[in-house]
Amino acid sequence: MSQRTTTIERLREPVASYGLPARTAVALVAALLGNLAILNLAISAALAPDLMALDYPPVAILTTVGVLGAAVVYWLLSTRVESPTQTFTGLAWGVLVLSFVPDIGILLVDETATAAGVGALAFMHLTAAVACIAFIPSGD
Repeated sequence: MSQRTTTIERLREPVASYGLPARTAVALVAALLGNLAILNLAISAALAPDLMALDYPPVAILTTVGVLGAAVVYWLLSTRVESPTQTFTGLAWGVLVLSFVPDIGILLVDETATAAGVGALAFMHLTAAVACIAFIPSGD
């Protein structure tokens, strides 16, 4: 029985041998490019023109903080658990689900929020999570 390689594993393969700082840089660039592309589309389509979260500084800063935080978590896991990649991946998917809670709160509380604008924010969370899951772990 052959074991199939997942898309995430295929993405990770070219950078898996790099050190954690280099893998983090790759994840950060991927997350920023993806999130800024989503932001450009959201702004162009005027999904929520007055929503403060849909602007360049908060998206760039929060994406950077999130990716760097994920790298710290992976580093901590790599010093404490036997299979850090598997643990990190499960944890990252869980954090992604939890990250939708504030988005729902924004939709319920902020008068400038629209479902489409909050959907763009949620999609940015997904983009950053996939970049972190794909590139930060070494695959061990």
